[in-house]
Amino acid sequence: MRATLIDVAREAGVSPATVDRVLNNRSGVRTRTRQIVLETAQRLGYIGEEGGTGPAVAHRPGERIDLHFALPAGTNPFMQTLQAELLGQGKARDGIAVHVETIEGFDPDALARMLQGLQGKTQGVGVIALDHPTVREAIRSLSSSGVKVVTIASDILHVPRVAYVGIDNRAAGRLAGYLVKRFVGPGRTKIALFAGSLSYRGHEEREMGFRHFLNEEATGLHIVEMREMLDDREKAYEEASALLDRHPDLAAIYNVGAGNTGIAKALKEHGFQKDVTFIGHDLTAAARALLLDGTLDAIIDQNPRVEAREALNILTHAISDVPYEGHPPRLQVIFKENIPEH
Repeated sequence: MRATLIDVAREAGVSPATVDRVLNNRSGVRTRTRQIVLETAQRLGYIGEEGGTGPAVAHRPGERIDLHFALPAGTNPFMQTLQAELLGQGKARDGIAVHVETIEGFDPDALARMLQGLQGKTQGVGVIALDHPTVREAIRSLSSSGVKVVTIASDILHVPRVAYVGIDNRAAGRLAGYLVKRFVGPGRTKIALFAGSLSYRGHEEREMGFRHFLNEEATGLHIVEMREMLDDREKAYEEASALLDRHPDLAAIYNVGAGNTGIAKALKEHGFQKDVTFIGHDLTAAARALLLDGTLDAIIDQNPRVEAREALNILTHAISDVPYEGHPPRLQVIFKENIPEH
């Protein structure tokens, strides 16, 4: 039987929580302890030889597995990091060929055509999918042809996928609401929402979670505007600038998707970077700088390295019909004071 996380914890002499922190590359674990956990996990076959990029190879020696990933193109740093992780981790695995396809814009029909075109060319597909009838039908068609499918970062319900790899986006939205409530001072009430595209179920779920928290726990705060940025930093800058002109007494901004740098530029130009609470997603290099200079108050992170690892693990095991106990990414709130190492 394959080793479990509990087995690794017992053999390494640490708690299961410590093993989880190491495998998800979180801070708070001493270097020597991290080394012991990784060595133990490798020795037991729980992960491969690449220091945590995945478990022991699931497919038979000499077998080649082709995987394709459909990701949005554009300036979204999280997507760029995820693509690099998929390609890098895939290259480190023997017998795995990883291909990444990108879609310009938020075009569900183009994404559906791409997915349909992968039939007969691949064994597994990972997709950050727009929740649209043509995309759902393309996933059903892929699955019925024998291709294993996982959704990444944003889920689609009622399609025959193997798994969803990502955080609980509704919980992420509620968490953002809690942070806004704690940060905003008394007497201030106006909140603005920015989203990449609500055609992503993940962004829609974050918005819903945020709104529900405010309705339940922070009735004095109200959303004055909501804008879709299409994950474009220039559009984010233009919309944020116009928003701040209309609402100079704005209390907080919650950015559901990408475009943090554009919003930050507008805040700085208006001189509001210290006055408007700003909560965003994904610890990119730009987000680190904005946390350090105080423009961003908090980042809700989902760790693309872990999402890439889990997507690769789940697909390869499903294709080889080998059981796999996943370790999905968890929500982590990052402030200026707890920015993890690169």
